Amino acid sequence: MKQLMKLAAAAAAGAIASGTIVYAQASAPAPRAIVSLYHAAPGQQEALLGWFAEQDRVARAAGVAPMQLYIHTDGDSWDYMGINPVTTDAQDEAMDAAAKKMGLMSGARVPLELRKHISSHTDTYTIGPITAEQAIARLGRQ
Repeated sequence: MKQLMKLAAAAAAGAIASGTIVYAQASAPAPRAIVSLYHAAPGQQEALLGWFAEQDRVARAAGVAPMQLYIHTDGDSWDYMGINPVTTDAQDEAMDAAAKKMGLMSGARVPLELRKHISSHTDTYTIGPITAEQAIARLGRQ
């Protein structure tokens, strides 16, 4: 578990609790990401992987980066960890349009379909990936 958390922290560097550290104005905004841990519903691991692959095809068709997927091998109870970019409203609309064009589920039905394959999941908004040096350079004090 500790090893996984170090990996997740490194992969999505900068997940610093809101309000404890304020980021100084930087020339470019820090990249943002969503780190999600998924617990597949019993017997749904392969179906969940298929759902992820489908969502990656939709993202690529809309010009959005696909999820970075990590698969559990040992340790804590999660099955999959995904790191996705935080999308804009325009990107969300493009993904919905791409899904419709591909004959796939879109809009509010997408999370309902996901829930068929999982028993639980968590989402954490982060900045990253950035290096430790970049994070230090961005720090400001109130």
